[in-house]
Amino acid sequence: MKNKEQLKRILAVWLMCMLGLTSFINAQSKITGQVIEKNQNAPIEYATVALYNQADNSLVTGVVSAGEGKFTINKVKEGTYKITIGFMGFETFTKENISVVKGSNVNLGQVTLNEDSQMLDEIEVKGEQLTAVTKVDRQVYDATKFENAAGGTATDVLKNMPSVSINAEGDLAVRGSSGFVVLLNGKPIQSDAATILNQLPANSIKNVEVITAPSAKYDSEGKAGIINIITTKGASDGMYAQVNVRYGLPSIENYDNANNPLRYGGDFTIAQQKEKFNWALGASYQRNDKSGRREGDVWTQIDDDPKFIFPSDGERSYVEENYSANLSLGFDPNDNNSFNFAAMGGIRDKTRLADIYYYDNHFEGDPESFQYYNHNSRNRQSDFFVTSLDYAHTFQNSSKLSASVLYEYTLLGGPTFNDNQKYDFSTPADQQYYYLKERNTNENPLHGFRANIDYSFKPSKLGQFEVGYQFRTLDHKGDFLYEREVIDPETGKATGEWEVVDNYSSNLNLSRNIHSAYGQLAGQKGDWTYGVGVRAEYMDRQVDYLGYQNGQLEPESNREVKNYDYFKLFPSANLQYQVNDGLALKTAYSKRVERTTTFKMNPFKEKEHSETLEQGDADLEPEFIDLVELGAVQEIGDHTIFLTGYFRNTQNLINRTNTFDSDSVLNRIYTNVGTSKVFGVEVGTSLKLTDWWDFYAGGNFYHQHISGEFNYDDTDNDWVINIPVDTKAWQYSFNLNTTFKITPTLSTNFSFNYLSERVTAQGEDSRFYTPNLSVKKTFMDNRLTVNVQWLNMDMGLLNTNEQRITTRGDYTAVLADGSTQRQQFYTTTNYVYEVDQIMINVTYNFNSLKNKSKKVKSEFGSKEF
Repeated sequence: MKNKEQLKRILAVWLMCMLGLTSFINAQSKITGQVIEKNQNAPIEYATVALYNQADNSLVTGVVSAGEGKFTINKVKEGTYKITIGFMGFETFTKENISVVKGSNVNLGQVTLNEDSQMLDEIEVKGEQLTAVTKVDRQVYDATKFENAAGGTATDVLKNMPSVSINAEGDLAVRGSSGFVVLLNGKPIQSDAATILNQLPANSIKNVEVITAPSAKYDSEGKAGIINIITTKGASDGMYAQVNVRYGLPSIENYDNANNPLRYGGDFTIAQQKEKFNWALGASYQRNDKSGRREGDVWTQIDDDPKFIFPSDGERSYVEENYSANLSLGFDPNDNNSFNFAAMGGIRDKTRLADIYYYDNHFEGDPESFQYYNHNSRNRQSDFFVTSLDYAHTFQNSSKLSASVLYEYTLLGGPTFNDNQKYDFSTPADQQYYYLKERNTNENPLHGFRANIDYSFKPSKLGQFEVGYQFRTLDHKGDFLYEREVIDPETGKATGEWEVVDNYSSNLNLSRNIHSAYGQLAGQKGDWTYGVGVRAEYMDRQVDYLGYQNGQLEPESNREVKNYDYFKLFPSANLQYQVNDGLALKTAYSKRVERTTTFKMNPFKEKEHSETLEQGDADLEPEFIDLVELGAVQEIGDHTIFLTGYFRNTQNLINRTNTFDSDSVLNRIYTNVGTSKVFGVEVGTSLKLTDWWDFYAGGNFYHQHISGEFNYDDTDNDWVINIPVDTKAWQYSFNLNTTFKITPTLSTNFSFNYLSERVTAQGEDSRFYTPNLSVKKTFMDNRLTVNVQWLNMDMGLLNTNEQRITTRGDYTAVLADGSTQRQQFYTTTNYVYEVDQIMINVTYNFNSLKNKSKKVKSEFGSKEF
């Protein structure tokens, strides 16, 4: 009985303490408001808000306004105060005798700042945004500074980042890795950007943020980190409209391609912000063809037999069209609630044409040779629709709850045609003699869904705490049908009768579910800024597939099923120390994962063109990455310099490895080859050299060591291969961008992107570079802009926009009877693409207001394109 009474007393005391604590928390007073620019009624971000004691004019505390101009001063004691609000280029606002009582919420409403006319001339120079700005966990780049990207796409903007490089095929890499995630306006989504980046107009991008060591609140995917694209936005009442038109002049050099490339397009955006509502509608069309040629040399050898040699030369061009449209709706019923809906749909159609002449196929020492023409057309299509709904609620204590759902449907596919012909491509089809005529048709519908909920609050002086949960699911089905047309051996005529090629045909399905939860703490203590968190993730993946027999899909009882799952923790941490006003030191750690895509897991061979097969691995494991960084940032006036050293260790590295298939055919296989260790240094600088000269440069210098082995059981040829992998090399890339303001309305810009030779598991890729020049003129009070670009400058003096890919192999295959066979091959291909392109871009802004809308972005299908 006594124990029960003591327990009651303890509970009563605990309850009273909790009620007292709740009363104390609720009694905390705060002052809120929103800072607005008078002329355009637009919010002002980073305005300085200072609170003073009215009695003695002593400073109590201060904050800065957030992205929509809003500010909150928490934990204000009872009393009378004075508040001042200032921002460069505007007159300081002052309000006195603000009475605060215990537990009250003083809302100042919209505080309007007037322009300071005496400072306007100075602000035009000093208030200009730098090309690069360093924050605690990221580098932020002003996209408008890269004038050679105007009229293009997000890809044209991204290739200027210091850690980003681009190769001849247009593939982007961050710190030498293509495994990075792209966010749009901070939405926690994943993609390699293949589809959306080529449909997002460069003119709509405001800033680009590069996050190389992401925190736990972000999805764990992306071994090279995250690139966050910030589109133009604002919150002014009124209508905003912008139209961009792009046209390319005829090619100076088309490399004897069958058709001249076409380059033109346009996009528009209409948006309105009216009180509690905002909406935006946009559409874009881009035709961006590319001419070029392909020069190849290949040989294969079995044991000590003579080498089989088959050099080639011919066209390699691209025809690319992108259509897209987007709609967004926003509703903010009050200061505490926000709803946003977005939808985006489009079509991407890209055809690669390789009309190649194999002019000297022969065994070494044999005077006789065989020649033929190969017409190879590979089309890739993506019809997609993505929609999302977001909700956010801010509580009275400034904590925030947000939730989001996203659904995507993408229909991937596109045929590949592969014809070996006796006569050249100018011969009419009815007179052509065919050795081989093949086609590969496929349709791959993809369904993706994502839902997440996040909560952030500030429990103590430690800082801001965030927790969240996310669920993602992917369902991707694929039917790959490869057919060969029956050819009359005497006349070489196609009969119109098609037969299924069993070895290259399959049915493949991938399903993947991911559950993840995270917790993260971020805060500041004196000169130290810190963040620490962990993300727990469970992934369940299933791949099932069927082959073909005698032209028919195998029975369901033969379906192979491969399951793979993991539960892992992905910790992260970052720490920064502010040495003085201009110098900061920082370090970070992040654990990441690179999940596999469907096409890399197809275990059946696909015929890409005359000399190449491509194959995946159904047992492919994800890559797991550990990254450590240590860096310094120095700001001197309008200049910024940063230096970051990093180490990245990748387990289960996925590489594309070549093997021998037959005398004139190699097989490219995606497989886990071992471990990659990369250590390097990244450096960048943004300089305001004079009032009329801006200079920006950035580079990445690193050493990569790939070690491991590749095991492959080739059931078609009845041999087993084991290939050791051990390659290492120093490599680097750098980008520079400089702008000269000739007059207030006329400027010129030069950029240069360079990528050094790089090692692969079996060879190397040569250097690749592109210089670009543009001249921009504005009219009608900056509403009309005309930009003339000279892209891929060459003039016949350089080797611009071309890259050589070399691969070699020397290994032993174990045959079915236990005997061994030495297999050797060498292949080198030089891809030469169009230079000296002249583009004209015209942009017209109907008014100076900015677009608040946020586009939704493909999360699933863009990775498979």
